[in-house]
This record gives sequence, C-alpha cells and structure tokens, in this order.
Amino acid sequence: MTNANNVTIPNAMAYSPVMAQGHEEMKMQTYSGSCHCGAVKFEVEADLSRLGNCTCSMCSKKGSLHHSVPPERFKLISGEGALSCYQFNKKIASHFFCQHCGIHTFSHPRTAPDKFNVNIRTLDDFDALAENYELLTFDGKNWKSAFEARQRNT
Repeated sequence: MTNANNVTIPNAMAYSPVMAQGHEEMKMQTYSGSCHCGAVKFEVEADLSRLGNCTCSMCSKKGSLHHSVPPERFKLISGEGALSCYQFNKKIASHFFCQHCGIHTFSHPRTAPDKFNVNIRTLDDFDALAENYELLTFDGKNWKSAFEARQRNT
C-alpha cells in the first residue's frame, strides 16, 4: 500500500525465542494503538508476554519497545496519508511515523522487513510499566554479529 506521501507500507516481523522458565504466557488478544495526535490508528493481534529492546542508534533514540507480528495480525485503521517513512544505511528497514505529531508507531525492521514491528509504547490499552513480560535485547549496536547469532539460534 502506498499513501499520498508516496510512502510504501509493506506487510510485517515475527520473533519467537524460547519461553523463559516460570514465565506465564499471555493470551493472544487484539490491542489498539495510535500516535499522539490520533491521526494514525491501528490494531495488532499479539501475545505480549515477550517484548524486544534493540540497542541500535535508531531504536535507542526513539526509546521503543518492540513486538513483531506477521501482516495478517496488523491492521492500519486510519492515517495512511499521515504516515511518513524514514530509512537510513542500507534502506532495508522502514520506520513509520506520524507527520503531524512525529510519533513512531511501527516499522518493518531490517531483520525481518516483511513483518510489522509495533512500538508497544503506542498501544492505548497496554501499560508497559504495569504489565508482566519478558524483555529480550537485540544488540543492534553490533547488528551484523547479533543478526548472525540470531540466525544460528533459530
């Protein structure tokens, strides 16, 4: 899909590490998300018992918490025309943000450009400070070696 700003919004990122011992799995449910001004709204179907933190320069500066889903579990409700896209380096990853308020809502990460990497902090009905989840860190500062290690472990 391409919006009025010629921003192509491709389809979605799944991340499936081994569940930590003693960690309860949350049920799959639908969450609503939006940017700050409300121009961009979306829904995501996910089990948020496991979230990701990336240490690359982009994710660190945004302060995002991530969860990846395949395209069939992400639905852009409104704001397609309000989205802008930022790309850098190899221009594989696409970082989408609202052109009105600047909030980064989701991306298509370099590790899985066919997936949606949702910024959990933009979910309206999930409190990252109050919920119980496992936080996994991807060493984005050392992207190549971290990605190779992930590929060996999957």
